[in-house]
Amino acid sequence: MIRKFVGAVAAALAVLAGLWLMIAPFALGTQPEDADWTNATHSEFFTGLGVAVVGLVGAIAFVLAIREELVLRGLVQPKPRKVEPEPVPVPAPQASSAELASLLAPLVEALREDLNTGARPGGGEHRQNGKTSLVGVEENR
Repeated sequence: MIRKFVGAVAAALAVLAGLWLMIAPFALGTQPEDADWTNATHSEFFTGLGVAVVGLVGAIAFVLAIREELVLRGLVQPKPRKVEPEPVPVPAPQASSAELASLLAPLVEALREDLNTGARPGGGEHRQNGKTSLVGVEENR
């Protein structure tokens, strides 16, 4: 437990050191104002960024390890997760084949009528209300 605590403190100090490396060129005046970053500023800033990120990942890992240790020892009770009950599927009403046939009969009849009227000789295309196709109108001009 002590090792994990020391590791968390060391990782937090690494985060602080990384942040200091990132702001040091500006705080100490080695980076001129209103000028492009010098090579030293680039180097210090991105080195500090890397150190801070690694330190942050380490701190998070050590804190999670400490929490797990406390849970195992029974000193911390984790919050129970809210488990939502799964919705019970409602079965669809079962229709008998006779009911299904009576429901589909008008549809089948309408399809049969449509096929019969569309199968006229010379009437490969079915138009409603006596409208002619636009192609036929253009050819007649």
